[in-house]
Amino acid sequence: MADLKNKINKEKLPQHIAIIMDGNGRWAKKRGGIRIIGHRAGAKSVKNVAEASAELGVKYLTLYAFSTENWNRPKDEVSNLMELLIENLQKEIKTLLNNDISLNVIGDTSMLPDKVQKNLNKTIDETKHGKRMCLSLALSYSGRWDIIQACQTIAMKVKQKELNPEDIDQNMFVQYLSTMGMPDPELLIRTSGEKRISNYMIYQMAYTELYFTKTLWPDFSKNHLYKAILDFQTRERRFGKTSEQL
Repeated sequence: MADLKNKINKEKLPQHIAIIMDGNGRWAKKRGGIRIIGHRAGAKSVKNVAEASAELGVKYLTLYAFSTENWNRPKDEVSNLMELLIENLQKEIKTLLNNDISLNVIGDTSMLPDKVQKNLNKTIDETKHGKRMCLSLALSYSGRWDIIQACQTIAMKVKQKELNPEDIDQNMFVQYLSTMGMPDPELLIRTSGEKRISNYMIYQMAYTELYFTKTLWPDFSKNHLYKAILDFQTRERRFGKTSEQL
């Protein structure tokens, strides 16, 4: 593990890594357990990856924890996920503080249970001075929702004559997304072998490098993270230019 970590060029680190944490259910099924067992095991990977990212110098880590589509899952699973979220927020706040990590949330949090909202707000407030890394949880989130809510806010400001339509451009639009103040993700990692972005930050990922691994999320270790970053560092990011222009 140390060898892989030492191969990483700290000058070419992705400043913002986004992860789709997929495979908890399949991990549990392989072991004859119920899905919540997989979610509990996946929580350990969250801790490991967050610590490893902060140690490397990554400034933003955003984890797709619960999509708007996930509300359609069985009620028992959703309820268990919400309880697990509260449990981990209470348990890991010391880890966040000790690693100088601030917690952030993106998504339609109004849909979350009151108890979850209360615990989230408490943790966000207690870690707000963390400067080493910003850990964002995408909860009740979808990329389409993010774009629509931004459009609604902008439309209202235009209606109230606070904005002129001709002033709307890319720089203005991103100020109304839930990721306001964050750079676009440079690297997306998706575990479990699925090869799609599943409605995750679809506006922000216009030029994100995509990395897919068959590793199920509960098995995703620091070593797997280092491999993904090393792969990212082999890529030529042209943003529409030619190689010769870089």
